[in-house]
Amino acid sequence: MNFPALKLFLLLCLLLFLLQFYSSCQVFRALQDLQNSSNTPDQPYRTGYHFQPLKNWMNDPNGPMVYKGIYHLFYQYNPKGAVWGNIVWAHSTSLDLVNWKPQPIAIYPSQLMLMAHAILYRGINQQGQQVQCLAFPKDPSDPYLIEWVKPPQNPVMTPTIHNRIDPSIFRDPTTAWLGLDGAWRVIVGSKVGHKGLAILYRSKDFVHWVQAKHPLHSATSSGMWECPDLFPVAIDSQVGVEAISRLGTTTSVKFVFKASLDGTKHDVYTIGTYDLQEDVYTPDVGSVEGDSGLRYEYGKFYGSKTFFDNVENRRVLWGWINESSTESEDIKKGWSGIQAIPRTIWLDRSRKQLVQWPIKKIEMLRTNPVSLPSQAIEGGSMLEVSGVTAVQADVEISFQISEFERAEKLKKSWTNAPLLCSQKGASTEGSLGPFGLLVLASKDMQEYTAVFFRIFKDEDKYVVLMCSDQSSFGGEGKSCITARVYPTLAINDGAHLYAFNYGTQSVKITRLNAWSMKKAGIN
Repeated sequence: MNFPALKLFLLLCLLLFLLQFYSSCQVFRALQDLQNSSNTPDQPYRTGYHFQPLKNWMNDPNGPMVYKGIYHLFYQYNPKGAVWGNIVWAHSTSLDLVNWKPQPIAIYPSQLMLMAHAILYRGINQQGQQVQCLAFPKDPSDPYLIEWVKPPQNPVMTPTIHNRIDPSIFRDPTTAWLGLDGAWRVIVGSKVGHKGLAILYRSKDFVHWVQAKHPLHSATSSGMWECPDLFPVAIDSQVGVEAISRLGTTTSVKFVFKASLDGTKHDVYTIGTYDLQEDVYTPDVGSVEGDSGLRYEYGKFYGSKTFFDNVENRRVLWGWINESSTESEDIKKGWSGIQAIPRTIWLDRSRKQLVQWPIKKIEMLRTNPVSLPSQAIEGGSMLEVSGVTAVQADVEISFQISEFERAEKLKKSWTNAPLLCSQKGASTEGSLGPFGLLVLASKDMQEYTAVFFRIFKDEDKYVVLMCSDQSSFGGEGKSCITARVYPTLAINDGAHLYAFNYGTQSVKITRLNAWSMKKAGIN
């Protein structure tokens, strides 16, 4: 018996979660990107195909969009150093979401979100209050949208005593959408006490905005909502859905509401419905709000933003990956922060959660393919995967398990997957597991990063514990985790890649394909 389709996408990050499985075949895909082999010895941690500027601090992706066939990314950037501060909005463009060219600084206040012909962004007024401002492209015929101008009406949304908004927590407008009445809608993140708020504004001309009498959505005990997002997803298709205003009263979509929780730095979401007449979002029954519910990610991934890509008819998700290094280390290396690889997202067949997967064009960076024959890997053994650049590789591996009855029993108290992963690490022998990959491994195994599984029996079903120090897409993209690791021995040519099984029972590798990955052209 094989265990089910379970794909992973690795980015030097951390994956720790439990998956239940019931189907008959499993695929494990690992895409690892620590560095480019051409990096200098003192810069081994710059990524090869994750977007980042040449130097200095960057964070939240904002205004991702495609305009006249050209992809745009705007992001917070400090032109003066590798720590947060002096923030401007930098701008890069791409033809494929993989290779990027820098453009001049677009705008100077923070938190911008784009429409096709306008930017809404958070600014600070002379009283130090957070306000929402507007900018337009100076030349809308320019597909690169190089220059932006600000109208005299700014700010266009201001917190006041009358509308009972705390001026220190009023930020991050969404991409606006047209309602059935032809008026624009936008939501802004805030809170009252511990209740997260998505404050709704309407406008007929995109310049004069009026606050609605009620928020689009709110949730108790969730804290401040940053970077809220609302978008439709098709019920029975992986094809992306464009504008909310074009949906009418159709029942062929569900809606996703996402908030970045300022208190925990997690991006959480629910699946639900949006009443276009009443302007109210309602999570489905059973859809849990906050940290105990669904998350885009279970690691370093924050301030995310989606956009509809009308070139490929897909919805694309982007997020900021912060460093795990110290501020002093960031200053020493001269940069901090990267963007996650853009991901296509769609609704799972269960209609209860999203599926994410790296955009297909990342695979055009594959080179020098290596394949290993089907073979058993006995307990306590490992197998080196040679012929690929181990610091930057894409690996697909399938394991087959035949003796599930030997699985360890899952204790009722084992409900915390990260804690269980730390207690039962890659070096702790079990029955069915740990088995998986050792990436960024030094030759003498003094240093390695493990991506592995353990299988447990829980009454009438089996549970897979998946642990990793990498970024992964698991359960065919249903679960993801991102983190950053900084090896000192397994860098450049000192890095190796192994398949391993440290459990007592043998497992079978039914397929292993690997590729070295070329460097993308980034800034």
